[in-house]
Amino acid sequence: MPSTDQTPKADQPLYGQQTILALANFTAPGRTFGDVPAFVRNYALVKLAAAQANHSLGVLGSAQRDGIVAACEEVAAGHHADQFPSALLLGGGGTTTNMNVNEVIAARASQLAGAEVHPNDHVNASQSTNDTYPTAMALTVLDLVEHPVQALDELARALDDKAAEFDVTPHLGRTCLRDAVTLTAGQSHRAQSAAIRRTCEDLRSATAAMSSVPLGATAIGTGVGAPDGYRELAIGELVSLTGRQLEPAVDPFDALAHLDPYAAVAAAGARAGLTMAKVAADIRLLSSGPAGGLGDLNIPAVQAGSSIMPAKVNPAIPEYVMQLSYRIRGAAHTVEFAVAAGELELNVMEPVIIDALITIFDDLAAAATTFARRCVSGISWDGQRREENLSAALDSWVTLAAARGYDAATLRYRNNDLSTSGLNGDRHV
Repeated sequence: MPSTDQTPKADQPLYGQQTILALANFTAPGRTFGDVPAFVRNYALVKLAAAQANHSLGVLGSAQRDGIVAACEEVAAGHHADQFPSALLLGGGGTTTNMNVNEVIAARASQLAGAEVHPNDHVNASQSTNDTYPTAMALTVLDLVEHPVQALDELARALDDKAAEFDVTPHLGRTCLRDAVTLTAGQSHRAQSAAIRRTCEDLRSATAAMSSVPLGATAIGTGVGAPDGYRELAIGELVSLTGRQLEPAVDPFDALAHLDPYAAVAAAGARAGLTMAKVAADIRLLSSGPAGGLGDLNIPAVQAGSSIMPAKVNPAIPEYVMQLSYRIRGAAHTVEFAVAAGELELNVMEPVIIDALITIFDDLAAAATTFARRCVSGISWDGQRREENLSAALDSWVTLAAARGYDAATLRYRNNDLSTSGLNGDRHV
């Protein structure tokens, strides 16, 4: 009888045949599963929680449980990182990713336990890709969103600092790109900070839905293949392992079939990106010139702006922020398409959703951090044209209109007559 020992030799990879097949099937360039350590870690924690629950319910023996737990702890700690080469974006609804995890943990658990641990029968007991993948994915989103949130907070603080520094510095306001009335640089920067903080909070709020996880739903939401009580036990173990206030999905069928909470996260990320791009575009415009543009403020000269025109300096950082916002919004549309592609009991497009969300988070963090440190922190409101532009402000004309009527003020404006005589008298001229 052929041996059933699946323990790899020292010079063999821990992953097995299903991972090897996936490496041949999914060859497009892009992230691998191993490129996202948070996803690998959270998947290992899901498997660890499942093993503990399965042991409590008599599905796994102590030796198998102990081997799986030890292997999962190693993977969660970052060991064996090179054993997860499968593509992040692949077909099959994440089955390859689940099997990559199952195979690595089974092989390592077999080494540690000194007994066979099977990737399907033991590591994947009471589970399906359809409930473990979205659970690990949700935990990963909760982890990864902290980076862009912190970066957006830093940008808001940088804008607040600039508001305090130039609190009473006046500049010309514009509407429809035409001269309007005056405001202070402090008022402009505080408005920008408020917008960044609002979108940051929207992103935080959108990810809160990720705390509801479908572990225990197994294939389509019925829990088939899992013993009674498994769902509650497994999620309870996961709460202890992650320190997060997780709860079972209210409706497991809904959780597997409909992924609209991820569309909300992507949309919140896109709003943060486009709001940041608007702030960057405004600063770019206000710094234009210096002689032939608005020239109200100056931004740091971070690099040469031309290979042919000496001394030219470009608004490179605002333009970087704006371009990243385009990619963020494109990734958000990718999530929308994937969420809409769910069919019947399952949405199998989760891999492209997590891939797109990682792009959104990475680009948000890069844009906000670079914008805050390389541009906003160095803004000065001493542009060559700020004082000159102020002379075009319409404050006095608005005051005249309030006192003497709009039509009379318009006539005097056209005649370039800002005589204030009689401003306290009859409004009608």
